[in-house]
Amino acid sequence: MKKKNIILIGFMGVGKGTVARGLVKSSDMFAIDTDDLIESMENRKIKKIFAQEGEPYFRALEKKTALWLEQSVNNTIISTGGGFYKQENIKNIGTVVYLKSSFQGILDRINAAPNAANKLRKRPLLQNLDEAIKLYDSRVPQYEEVADIVVDVEKKPLENIVEEILGQI
Repeated sequence: MKKKNIILIGFMGVGKGTVARGLVKSSDMFAIDTDDLIESMENRKIKKIFAQEGEPYFRALEKKTALWLEQSVNNTIISTGGGFYKQENIKNIGTVVYLKSSFQGILDRINAAPNAANKLRKRPLLQNLDEAIKLYDSRVPQYEEVADIVVDVEKKPLENIVEEILGQI
């Protein structure tokens, strides 16, 4: 039986955490963030994990997190890191919702935030925009393939995004 979790996937900065908080306010569900879980597990920030251990180590931590989510979590909104969608068991964890936006739309969203500089700093993969665009372009078809539901979030108010997700679930 499929678990009653909502898994938010999408490129870094698309607003997965913001949408998760919006969903919590409009439902009887809790929310957790996979990056927060990993930071707690490691007692250090994602940026530091990448710098000290590299991406393969971080992806192994995501796998450990995905297995724990599948076994232990239900009725929860799960916001994920940008690459979490690659976890083999993601469909066993719950309904996968892809938050879709153009790359420029994501940059505009981050730059419009009051703490934009901090948001950019904590995303190591956004430090080189040419590489980030290549990564974005390679991930979009993969996000669409793994998603149960695709929601275009670009230039939409949070309330509309939340309403659309809950309406489709």
